[in-house]
Amino acid sequence: MQSEPEAPGTAGAAHKSGNILIPGRNCFAVETARRAALLIDAEAYFATLDQVLRKATRSIVIIGWDFDARIRLCPQDGDDAPRLGELLRSLVEERPELEVRILIWSLAAVHAPGAALPLILGEKWQDHPRIHLSLDTNHPFHAAHHQKLVIIDDSLAFVGGMDLTLERWDTTRHEAQDPLRRHPDGTPYDPVHDLQLVVDGPVVRPIVEVARERWRDAVGEDIPPQPAAERWPVELAPDFTDVPVGVARTLPRLNGEIAVEESARLTEDVLRSASRTIYIEAQYFTAKRLRRILGDILQRPDGPEVVVVCTQKANGIIERFIMGANRERLLRSLKRLDRDNRLHVYHPTIPEDGGDHRLLVHAKLIIIDDTLLRIGSSNLNNRSVGLDSECDLAVEADRPETRAAILGCRDRLVAEHLDVDPALVRAATRREGGLSRAIDRLNRHPRGLRTMDVGPGPTHSFPGTRLLDPERPFRLVERLRRLLGRIFHRRRPRPQSTTSEKPNSRLPRARGRRK
Repeated sequence: MQSEPEAPGTAGAAHKSGNILIPGRNCFAVETARRAALLIDAEAYFATLDQVLRKATRSIVIIGWDFDARIRLCPQDGDDAPRLGELLRSLVEERPELEVRILIWSLAAVHAPGAALPLILGEKWQDHPRIHLSLDTNHPFHAAHHQKLVIIDDSLAFVGGMDLTLERWDTTRHEAQDPLRRHPDGTPYDPVHDLQLVVDGPVVRPIVEVARERWRDAVGEDIPPQPAAERWPVELAPDFTDVPVGVARTLPRLNGEIAVEESARLTEDVLRSASRTIYIEAQYFTAKRLRRILGDILQRPDGPEVVVVCTQKANGIIERFIMGANRERLLRSLKRLDRDNRLHVYHPTIPEDGGDHRLLVHAKLIIIDDTLLRIGSSNLNNRSVGLDSECDLAVEADRPETRAAILGCRDRLVAEHLDVDPALVRAATRREGGLSRAIDRLNRHPRGLRTMDVGPGPTHSFPGTRLLDPERPFRLVERLRRLLGRIFHRRRPRPQSTTSEKPNSRLPRARGRRK
């Protein structure tokens, strides 16, 4: 596989000087991933996770927005596939040193699709001294804990957009009617597209510390460190080897601590670094910052093309009126600035008798030229700037093989949406001179990408956005919450970390750095 030819511009310069990922600005650590693989859709992620969980000997840490122990990681295996809770229970019973820790957003019981009562009251599978499930209440009013992490024996980590809950499993085929894509009660749900990155090597250490800090803040205890071990599944071919990976976070202003907004700065820095192509897959495309950042990029006479893949219609009434309306208003605003027709926004569709079936895009991905791939939990909405907790990884190209691998990931994603072979995407991009023209050339199948049509209308933010999709916690509410906390509770002092590794020691300092 060959990479796109290097073009003069910001992206090339940034890569050569190594200044896209800057610890202390848009990430808190850059470490080497011995191996990394992009897992496209939950069938691949869940099957890989199933293999790795069965290798765990000392520690399984799950950090999520939601969690439902009733799901089966491998429903394709039929009745032989255990439910997730049953699997975790069997593992701790087999392995006397194994501890399972699960930390979920406290309000998932109200807002998330998983079952509420098991999170609140517990279930039989949890009734074990080495299984610990806690709800994280340590967040501002109206905020969510949105990170999606799974860490095995401090040696291998999954980071991305997928929680271990309902309405996540699907295959890359995204069939309109898949008998395996069902809730535990047998009812079907819509096709869903999502991504997760799995890594091992030194980069796992800062990811572990993200999880440890969350656990300390929420539960008040340290997670003991584990010796490194070989946990990479032999069946999984890595997309990247020995590659630099940045770890970026969002942590809201809380209890007098200064916010961490590395992920938002990472988004801005990587978008502005592009010289040829910006490829985005996004659940939401509404952040008011995009108006300024992409507006500047689209007005550059030699700027890159911008290709966005997102869901046609948002879920629920509130999301449609806030997220859906703001996406349309943002796109209208950007189109007015797009004099050279370089902004191309699509929604994927799945053929079904009588018309097209909607595919929910739940991914949070940015690929810049052949220089950087970013994936994680951060949406391109306002909340992910400084209100919700987030964690993202960014793979930065350091040599031709990495550049080729980044383009290979992009080709696979576009090929999936167009129902073609990735080699055709690669060839068409070269032949047509750009990704959007390659999409137009290959978009001939019943399954494909349709242009997002927003029509005329307002371009300013939808009324109520500041309340329902704010960038940061409400200051007045947080001051009142802190006052009440001092009156009714004595704040528990944070325990000292039991680790002494260098990447761990710098995380608390980053937590308090002014942004």
